[in-house]
Amino acid sequence: MTRTRTAIVVGGGIAGPVAALALRRAGIEATVHESHATTADGIGGALSIAPNGRAALELVGLERIGAPMNAIVLQNHKGRTITEIRQPMQFSWRADLYRRLYELALSQGVHVQHGYELVDVRESGTGIRAVFADGTTSAEADVLIGADGLRSTVRRLIDPQAPRPRYSGLLGFGARVDGAGLPPTGDRMYMAFGRRAFFGYQSFDDGTGVWFANLPHPHLTSNQVRQTSDEEWLHRLGEAFAGDSVPALDLLRRTPPEDLVSAGPMEDLPHVPHWYRGRMVLVGDSAHATSPSSGQGASLAAESAVELARALRDLPHPQAFAAYEHARRARVERVIAQAARTNSGKAAGPVGRVLRDALLPLFARLATPEKMAWQYDHRIHWEAPIAA
Repeated sequence: MTRTRTAIVVGGGIAGPVAALALRRAGIEATVHESHATTADGIGGALSIAPNGRAALELVGLERIGAPMNAIVLQNHKGRTITEIRQPMQFSWRADLYRRLYELALSQGVHVQHGYELVDVRESGTGIRAVFADGTTSAEADVLIGADGLRSTVRRLIDPQAPRPRYSGLLGFGARVDGAGLPPTGDRMYMAFGRRAFFGYQSFDDGTGVWFANLPHPHLTSNQVRQTSDEEWLHRLGEAFAGDSVPALDLLRRTPPEDLVSAGPMEDLPHVPHWYRGRMVLVGDSAHATSPSSGQGASLAAESAVELARALRDLPHPQAFAAYEHARRARVERVIAQAARTNSGKAAGPVGRVLRDALLPLFARLATPEKMAWQYDHRIHWEAPIAA
């Protein structure tokens, strides 16, 4: 069995460029094919990069991204602090992370092609051919990597019966605020369990700030969310936080409707039965999407991309795919399950809210750095060989 020399990466968001960079470090030529005709500059809200994710990104050459966010302060709807969880995270705008990865990939010789929507594949004994939507364009390589997100085309090609995303019961919103009107919170992100919704915010020394909200709501698709105006969503969020003693209403009033980021339904993929078939394999959200409540989406995607590259460096692709899944599945599904439990607390009903608030101090005592080390202290040893 010959080693992998070339790869098609489908998806140019976060996981795709990281995968291409890791593959090139492993000596595999990778080309990224993105369905959108333009780059994603300026698109997306805020995200956190955990220490494990930062370590994975450093392995592909990306360093010093984001601002320190070394603690999360949990509060109740009265503004009373329940606990402060210390973890050395980084706060970043998705657009900034995307641009840094995109430019790094180009500087390393990775070709990124836009307007290439994958519709089918053709496999042979010697390679795989990707067929794109225009019907006349194709690409060939030894393997094809699906980094095309929550609604992955590659996942459907691997397994037509693959599960669909699961709705958490929450809609996500957020914004960057130029004049937050709040004292700087330093390296702390404040998060409050409101009576009707969940709110998080951080303010910076330059007067800017960021906020996000998770609003319990019957399921809507992203298109259905966009059918309601941003003005109306800001109004509904204001109603949800009315009476809560957190700065939600002030930050909402300081948010122009055109600056509102509607993330849509918060979804996850708790278990994808098949991560690979033949010469195709999944990475990032296409294989293991966790809801934003985990704070680990980008970090897990980076980890998986690096682990997949290591496996393809050391093993023929059938054994490499199996070794990669074996190394990753239990870890990512544990993070997904933990985030789902967090979401259930955010979407709790009247009785559930009382129980949740009563149990928050217990959760605070359990969420020690030692208890969370399995998640944040994970490191990938690039030089170590992978066995089948």
